[in-house]
Amino acid sequence: MNDHLNGITDPNGCPACGSSDVTSVKYTWWGGVLGPKLLHHTKCNACKHRYNSKTRGSNTTAIVIYSVVLFALVFAIMFYAKSR
Repeated sequence: MNDHLNGITDPNGCPACGSSDVTSVKYTWWGGVLGPKLLHHTKCNACKHRYNSKTRGSNTTAIVIYSVVLFALVFAIMFYAKSR
């Protein structure tokens, strides 16, 4: 059955449903405009699954790391600016 599915689905399509109707995400609440570009965030228009188009895996860990680093960077800049 696995061979049959691989023949039907697009290898560049959605890893969840196999649809080739996918688009790049342009903006997210967690990363604005830059985050989705850095993480190759992609959305399937058929099943709404979001994933990394390079690794075809979940972006959850990368999103958490991106958010923590961004928060730490903003905090450090604000702390430095306030101490001057």
